[in-house]
Amino acid sequence: MLLLGIDLGSSSVKATVIDGETGETLSKASHPPTEMEIKALRPGWAEQDPETWWNNLSVALKACLKPLGERKKSVGAIGIAYQMHGLVTVDKGGKVLRPSIIWCDSRAVETGNRAFEKMGKDFCLHHLLNSPGNFTASKLAWVRENEPALFKNIHKIMLPGDYIAMRLTGDIMTSYTGLSEGIFWDFKRGGISQELIDYYGIPGDLLPEAVPSFSLQGKLSGSVAEETGLPAGIPVSYRAGDQPNNALALNVLSPGEVATTAGTSGVIYGVTDDMKFDPQSRINTFLHVNHSDISPRLGVLLCINGTGILYSWLNKISGAGLTYRQMNEMSSAVLPGSEGLFLLPFGNGAERMLRNSDISSSFHGLNFNIHGQAHLFRAAQEAIAYSFRYGLEIMKETGINPSLIRAGESNLFLSSVFRDTLASLTSTVITLYNTDGSAGAARGAGIGCGYYKNEKEAFGGLETIGVSEPDEKLSAIYETKYQEWVNILDDQLYK
Repeated sequence: MLLLGIDLGSSSVKATVIDGETGETLSKASHPPTEMEIKALRPGWAEQDPETWWNNLSVALKACLKPLGERKKSVGAIGIAYQMHGLVTVDKGGKVLRPSIIWCDSRAVETGNRAFEKMGKDFCLHHLLNSPGNFTASKLAWVRENEPALFKNIHKIMLPGDYIAMRLTGDIMTSYTGLSEGIFWDFKRGGISQELIDYYGIPGDLLPEAVPSFSLQGKLSGSVAEETGLPAGIPVSYRAGDQPNNALALNVLSPGEVATTAGTSGVIYGVTDDMKFDPQSRINTFLHVNHSDISPRLGVLLCINGTGILYSWLNKISGAGLTYRQMNEMSSAVLPGSEGLFLLPFGNGAERMLRNSDISSSFHGLNFNIHGQAHLFRAAQEAIAYSFRYGLEIMKETGINPSLIRAGESNLFLSSVFRDTLASLTSTVITLYNTDGSAGAARGAGIGCGYYKNEKEAFGGLETIGVSEPDEKLSAIYETKYQEWVNILDDQLYK
């Protein structure tokens, strides 16, 4: 059986087909070739049109399936990964009512802060394991408060992956994991938080039916089958947010294991079986994809909004038509520490690990006589690594203290400068694997449809392709530089 994985990011949509028996990637494609537009109608806002997601998926699917020829008829299940925390609203006909308010949109920060105060810190942290913050429930409450006429026409709300599943199958569903990432979930009671939806004035029937991440979640419709050449009726059997899915792709399923990624945003994601939370909600806890009442599995997530999007921005403003590989090569020629150039990479909205502060991005120590493009590229990678270290210090307070971090072969982890900096700065071994989010979603589909007898079977073909270990000399250099960077950050946070 062949397995299809779809990964809906905020930059592009990826599709991968793997051979279920061997785990070998047979074909993959993404679209568009440049990053999808994120519309910011006001400062701190971030929206995308779900129809654009679907159009880009259609192109990526066509490109992915074409090399397979008639073998595409052997695709037996579909898995979906998606950008987390977004809000999609549809009417009774399934028509989208407004652009999606996506993960990095900050408009609902104050809505969530008020809820945290009014509902009570003790209730929110012990039942929701998070502040309502800037998550999907708060974004929906913002729509209710500011767009009441539109709110009255909402039939169902969805996360971005739920919308893609609806377009594939015609069925509107979500997952338990998805409800938890939207901060709708009461961890103590094991169900939707009635207190939260009552406080926000959200009718319960706006939430879709929830199912496990690994389960039958609808079947491919005849119209989509005709359009793609895939068999009608094959199941969508897995869905998860991009970070739980990235962990799955790296076989991070047991307590103590840690995954990381650095795409548009950067994430460290650790698995635990304990109800852990940060009292300041700088990191967040959700249900992991393999959670069950018998074997609890929770994901503790640190998110940094401005990672790959910073590198992409530098690429665009350089005006030199450089590839990311060329940028990485240029940065490797600069000495560690970028000759005194520091950068705060927080230019993509409010940062949860900074208590929802939006301090913007800024350069420090820039000298026109010393610094060139290569310094900017290296300083950006170092700044992102400093941010990971800063967040990891917070995660250690909840018991997540890794000595090994797994990452996929994509985005900033393709840069040896970034990998070596992060390994030396955090005293952890970075292990790189031949996988990405869409391949992980394909493996998830195989688990969900029952093709794999157990999770272990799903990871055939997953191989280590690189290891970055801490370097004592780099560690000494970067420890000093990191403390300087923290002082700059504190000045911006508390000025």
